[in-house]
Amino acid sequence: MSSNTNAFHNALTQLSRATAVKPFSEELLTLLSVPEREIKVSIPVTMDDGSLRVFEGYRVQYSSVRGPYKGGIRYHEQADADEVRALAFWMTMKTAVANIPMGGGKGGITVDPKKLSKGELERLSRGWVKALYPVLGPRADVPAPDVNTTPEIMGWMADEYEKLTGDKTGAAFTGKPIERGGSEGRAMATGLGGYYAFEAMQKYVRLPEAPRVIIQGMGNVGGHAAQIFHEHGAVIVGMSDSKGGILCDTGLNPAEVERYKQSHGSLAGFPGARPVTNAELLAAPADVLVPAALENQITEHNAHDIHAAVVLELANGPTTPEADDLLLARGIRVIPDILANAGGVIVSTFEWEQNLQGEHWSEARVYEKLQHMMQSEARNLWTRAEELGTDLRRAAFIIALERLESALAARIT
Repeated sequence: MSSNTNAFHNALTQLSRATAVKPFSEELLTLLSVPEREIKVSIPVTMDDGSLRVFEGYRVQYSSVRGPYKGGIRYHEQADADEVRALAFWMTMKTAVANIPMGGGKGGITVDPKKLSKGELERLSRGWVKALYPVLGPRADVPAPDVNTTPEIMGWMADEYEKLTGDKTGAAFTGKPIERGGSEGRAMATGLGGYYAFEAMQKYVRLPEAPRVIIQGMGNVGGHAAQIFHEHGAVIVGMSDSKGGILCDTGLNPAEVERYKQSHGSLAGFPGARPVTNAELLAAPADVLVPAALENQITEHNAHDIHAAVVLELANGPTTPEADDLLLARGIRVIPDILANAGGVIVSTFEWEQNLQGEHWSEARVYEKLQHMMQSEARNLWTRAEELGTDLRRAAFIIALERLESALAARIT
């Protein structure tokens, strides 16, 4: 079984573990066991040298029970239909936990975008839209950025969709550049939303005011999260990218680490810090461990090595169900991805609303609304977990399932 197949297996295992705590209707569970639609397309691209290459693209539309499909598009050489299916399922749960009027979807292209020129990348991105635009749209399916996709790519996609359909709202894609109808605050949204969720729960888990934090991953989410935690007084004792990490007991300045990486290509040799592997980074002592990379980082094989009091999941699916049990037995709280990293889809939904209404909100308004929603749902999650006598992940799934069941009942009646 591939790691990506494992991801979907893990997602359904999480679902069954939640329903063991509280039962739900057989109809709802049957609907959620498979996506509503899966599409695989071939995308022909003329390369800069004149040759033709054909790339595989995907869109999984998992559930529209609560609204249009919503979910990112990732460009990664290991992306496949199984991975995208798992991510689309998690997005279904995430939009319900966040209590936004969206369903769940996800897309992808099997490609290493670093090996393409800008022109090739644009032609590939527009090709994805040409292949899929009949099933996309503001009231049907609203894609957004994910791993290795940027505001510029979203801008190309939105432009291609407008050319093909004549739709001028811009609401078919989110995560666009500001000048193309993007929302203020979108770049920071996932990291900031994760911080707001943590802040709401900090008093419950009895962590110090200046917690010691380790962040795995220096992409858009991890990089911003490191800066946000640092600005709020946390001590960032560890950071990593895909090549490896660094630890510093006295604390790191994330901006300096980022500048060093940009100029040196890696974190190796960063002054005053000791180099570590990603495995060693995950096992280092801290108050808060923030996995912000890819799936399946904390498993039954390394869960006993985790020495953080709290795991704040900013990646999708970083902790396997087996690892959940091991962490729970050791008293380590996991703030689950379907709430912790929901800031991105919340602000994407704000962008969709602004586009449909012809408005442009200030950054302050976006952050105020994001903070209110994340902290309200975080407190709700903590209370629900205490009422049910279960962990935060099962409680989050139960909240999502309750909202999905209500929406399904309303749709039927």
